Amino acid sequence: MSKVQELAKMIDHSILHPTLTDDDLRRECGVALKYNVASVCVKPYAVNMAAELLEGSDVLVGCVIGFPAGNSSVPVKVFEAVKACEDGAVEIDMVINIGKALQGDWDYIKAEIKAVTEACHSHNAIVKVIFETDYVTREEDIVRLCGICTDVNADYVKTSSGFGFVKQPGGDYNYKGATLEVLRLMKKSVGPNVKLKAAGGVRTLDQLLAVREAGCTRSGATATAAMLDEAVLRFGK
Repeated sequence: MSKVQELAKMIDHSILHPTLTDDDLRRECGVALKYNVASVCVKPYAVNMAAELLEGSDVLVGCVIGFPAGNSSVPVKVFEAVKACEDGAVEIDMVINIGKALQGDWDYIKAEIKAVTEACHSHNAIVKVIFETDYVTREEDIVRLCGICTDVNADYVKTSSGFGFVKQPGGDYNYKGATLEVLRLMKKSVGPNVKLKAAGGVRTLDQLLAVREAGCTRSGATATAAMLDEAVLRFGK
């Protein structure tokens, strides 16, 4: 496998913006096929169509649940995960209950992640647990979440939804997403069987290479074409 192909197989091509239509989904699945990325990451209603569009390819179908704020009850998150699997998803990206994490209700968080993980594994799907590190910022909380994900056999820990907007000093809203500092902390805080996904803010080839160096085997991206076109220019096909 060439270096460009290796980088492509790091990418979960994100098709998640609220304004995207079915035509946008078709176009973006076409991008995923063209570059032969690892997966697409789509909204729950879009799983069926994505599975049809990608049938017979090496591009997997992933789905977000409890997205983007993580506020659904545990049974609803489990139902959402199972439904997505039944519709054709083989990867599930779940958002934790952020408020519960911030208040230190770790029993709730562990039960939630465990329930979704077990539901996914029973349907032969993997689960990626989104911490939303623009909101959950304390190092000790991130370490605790990594320990919980390790204990309940989650497959990935993931930084962000890409929609964790925080009010800035100037009054506008933005997010940091995946920072190298947080990624390195997460990498050293999980067990050997838990992988790492960066999400939010990885928009250039250099950023993709940097998160791989930090230990990521997957990265969410919307700038897939630009990053991989540059990779071809830099490394050859």
